Amino acid sequence: MPRILAPLLSATTYARWLHLVIGLVFVGVVLMVYPGVEGWSSGELLARAVPLDAALLGLAALVPAMRRAEGVQARLLLVPDREQDIAVEPARGWADRRRTAAWLVGRVVLGGLVGGASVLVPAAAFDLVARPEQAVFGLRSAGAGGPGWAPLLAPVLLFALGWLVVWAGRLQLAMAVRLLGPSPAERLAAAELRAERLLERNLLARELHDSIGHALTVTVLQAGAAREVGDPAFAAKALEVIEETGRRAMDDLERTLALLRDPGGPGEPGGPAPAPGAGLGTGPGSGEDARERPGIDRLPALFETARAAGSPVEARVDVPSGALPGVLSREGYRIVQEGVTNALKYAPGEPISVRIAVRDGSLELRCANALRPQSARSHGGSPRRGGKGLRGIRERAVLLGGEATAGAESGEWVLTVRVPLRLGG
Repeated sequence: MPRILAPLLSATTYARWLHLVIGLVFVGVVLMVYPGVEGWSSGELLARAVPLDAALLGLAALVPAMRRAEGVQARLLLVPDREQDIAVEPARGWADRRRTAAWLVGRVVLGGLVGGASVLVPAAAFDLVARPEQAVFGLRSAGAGGPGWAPLLAPVLLFALGWLVVWAGRLQLAMAVRLLGPSPAERLAAAELRAERLLERNLLARELHDSIGHALTVTVLQAGAAREVGDPAFAAKALEVIEETGRRAMDDLERTLALLRDPGGPGEPGGPAPAPGAGLGTGPGSGEDARERPGIDRLPALFETARAAGSPVEARVDVPSGALPGVLSREGYRIVQEGVTNALKYAPGEPISVRIAVRDGSLELRCANALRPQSARSHGGSPRRGGKGLRGIRERAVLLGGEATAGAESGEWVLTVRVPLRLGG
């Protein structure tokens, strides 16, 4: 019983009822201004007035703002589960105008039926009870051989009217979602935009992880080494490295937070479109900001930071000047940075070997460091398997059209990345 009565008592039902009855208003206005309608039969009314109504509604649908007005009204009165299912944008083309015209015609037809029933059914229920001498739907309440139980039909009629409104409201909502909602092409574009925004934010999060994680690792190692050595000169050098590393991390943090706060940034409504290659690992480096992010040319400073932290670094970078696109240079720096950070974190003090070269149309990066026996034992020989940093490296490589592998090889932890010089190649 509650499931039967609940829709009849819901405020949503009555809001949709109002939306349906508004559709009847248009029919009434047309009938009032149409000449000679008084003497028409129902058949003549349908044959002559309906085509006129449809023509007028089609003309109204040509106005782009009509679609927006109908969408706003439908959102307010039809109470959809998700407002975004009903668009509130003006018509952009003829396809939108055709769908708006179909919506207006369907709304008026359904509203006319429900509106007419809303007038006739309560009147009939009243007559069954209050006017026993008057026949209603072929029934008479009392007298003249009429059945005495006819008044019992009054609540049945009202109940049926209530459920007619419920189902008509649901049908009206389905029509609104179908005809006023985004088209399949628009839905696909919206899904692509949401995926692009999510990708942008994931890339920003990865940037923070790489930059801040590296800074914290270097800071912890430098502070610990300065405390153990106890040499004032070494401590001063350590503080200098900590200061410089912290300053670079703060710059990265401020730049990333500025992108997150900017409502007109890449991938946001009203903002510029992401730069070409934004979905291929540029992240926050699109546009002007890309030139501020470090690239392969900044690797010597990274290696010096690692050496200052107590880990010898042997690096060989065989990359001709200008051979790398900007995105590969920036992403290559982040990949090497994460590899060095992992080496400092899991094998502090162990030698680090870095090889970067361009071969056969691809950029190859290799970062290796000796495994500490206790580290290998405690982590089952794979001290960094499944970490966020390695997952980020693999994601970067895949987005660039390449691949990344990492694991223990002959007493070393080896990270290898290979990506094509031509994005998507």
